[in-house]
Amino acid sequence: MLDKAPFIAVISLFSRIQEEIAVVFERDPAARNTWEVITCYPGFHAMMTHRLAHALWGAGAKWLARFVSHFGRWATGIEIHPGATIGRRFFIDHGMGVVIGETAEIGDDCTLYHGVTLGGTSWNKGKRHPTLGKGVVIGAGAKVLGPITVGDQAKIGSNAVVVKDVPPGATAVGIPARVVQAADTNGRFAAYAVGRDENDPLTGAINELINHSGDTDKRIEELTAAMEQLSQMLLAQEKKRA
Repeated sequence: MLDKAPFIAVISLFSRIQEEIAVVFERDPAARNTWEVITCYPGFHAMMTHRLAHALWGAGAKWLARFVSHFGRWATGIEIHPGATIGRRFFIDHGMGVVIGETAEIGDDCTLYHGVTLGGTSWNKGKRHPTLGKGVVIGAGAKVLGPITVGDQAKIGSNAVVVKDVPPGATAVGIPARVVQAADTNGRFAAYAVGRDENDPLTGAINELINHSGDTDKRIEELTAAMEQLSQMLLAQEKKRA
């Protein structure tokens, strides 16, 4: 009897490749056709390379997995450790300078832009890289560091440095990153992790203090002017009595 397992595996592989291509059209309006995606998109190339490297890593072929990963880094400018676990429909836009560490875990439907680092903050063995939930978007240049968790549908603003957990659906910006927008359930894709409100709460508090200080200075000036005027009036009255 003919073994169907190899055919099922091939069909599954082609299905996954089609899924990787489809997600490019979904999230990049510049994509024009399938041939362009296959030949000109480094994010697609990096994911195809990582899928192979990760399979080799899991099979115990550690050196070969690292070599495949190293080749992918040379070809795309995207460094993904073969030990990293990445879900389905993962999209890297532009890609240059992206670094994903060994113990990083990325859920389905996540998006990373160029210059993003999912890095560690310790030289100790074990879990030391971030975990991203489903549908996370991380803007260009952001650094997500340590064994922290970024919840489902959360957004990280460009150039943010995240060292603490981010709640599901929230938007975090700044250095260090702070949550500036609570959960947004509209489900829309946010390019570069841009939310409706990108105001840093610390900056807002400082601006309020500056405004209050300006108002206080103005009132002091008014009081000083009134006291000088009153002093001149009293001096004039004394001269009249003299």
